[in-house]
Order: sequence, then structure tokens, then C-alpha cells
Amino acid sequence: MFARSRVDNRSVTDQLYLSIWLPGTLSNWRTRYFEKVLSLIPFSQREQPPSTLIIQGVGVIEPPLLEKPMNGPVRLSEVSEILLDFQGADIAYRLESWWDLWRFTGADWEIGPVRVAVCCFGSEFDNGGSLSINHQEDLRVDFGVDTLFLPDPSLTGSGRLVESNVKSLLKLVHDIEDELPLERRALETESGENFADKLARRMGGDDRPQ
Repeated sequence: MFARSRVDNRSVTDQLYLSIWLPGTLSNWRTRYFEKVLSLIPFSQREQPPSTLIIQGVGVIEPPLLEKPMNGPVRLSEVSEILLDFQGADIAYRLESWWDLWRFTGADWEIGPVRVAVCCFGSEFDNGGSLSINHQEDLRVDFGVDTLFLPDPSLTGSGRLVESNVKSLLKLVHDIEDELPLERRALETESGENFADKLARRMGGDDRPQ
């Protein structure tokens, strides 16, 4: 449930993630920084399916300790209250919710809720990724299919509207950099490719998001 996995989608090429490593001296404060990242995300206020808070122990192969649907826009106070009952180095949290992006619906462009998920991994939790537990990230933001952020010349209006999505993405990344004491971060696709390189190639230029 926490592992990086492809989503079945007509136009899937790759999944896009922001992985965050905290300094070792602050790793015990993951929950605080998880809540901080949640506070920085502009969750959708539009009508939407429920968000879901998932709490898991030990590793991704284990059944969830809690899987709680949450109706309406995310209420951070409700999330924080639940997390108090689930603490430990082998615990992971995942909040699946929505933020607003432009997407092509098949007939036209619309702005509306698109899935975004934020994860927090305890130091002894196995998130099922390619890295060993000692080297896996502390926090991760899953942005879904990377085509939401890559212009498609075959679609009218793609350049301008996808640029708006990219600006939303980069603003969030920069806000996280400003507000969290990062050891390092990586904005990359599931295949391991640097997203800035991929975006630059799609745009046919050398400008890369920093």
C-alpha cells in the first residue's frame, strides 16, 4: 500500500514522487514534519470523494492497522488526533487526498480534484521500495501520473495549462524546502529518472525546474 506502484491509466508513463530525507538528529520527529507537509498542501475544497488515512505497522506486506475514510476537505486537526494513538519506529502513515490541477478529460480541459498522497515512514518500517530501511526516505509526496505535469503537443492548450500544474508542483516543493530542515530531497519518477530532465526534454529546451 505504501510501495511505489504504477496506476492503471490510459496515458500512464510514470509516477511522480517527492522523496524527503530529514537529518538523522531529527528523524524521531517525523510525525511533526509529516503534519507540517500536510499543512503546506493546498487540499481541494471542491466536492470530492473521501480522503483516506492509512496507518500500517512493520512493513507494506502487513494489513493496515487503520484505514479511515474522511469525508469533505481534509481537517488536519482530525488527522493529528488520530496519529496520537499510533506511534513507534515501525509505524507508517499515508494520507490519500485531493488537490486541484488541470487535466484533459477527453473532450476539454477542466480543473478539479486530482489524487495526492503524503507518506511518513518510521525508521524501522519497510516501505517496500528499492532502498534498504536504513536509507529509505522519511517522507514522500505521491503526485500520481507524471503526464499531469508534462505538456502534450497533440492537445490544444496543453502548454499553458500544464505549465499551471507545474507551477503548483514547484511551489509546493519550494515551500517544503523552506519549511522543513531537509538533509536532501529528490523529485523523480518511479523509473528513477530526474523529473527536471524529463520536463526539459518534453519542452525541447534546457530550462529545468530547480
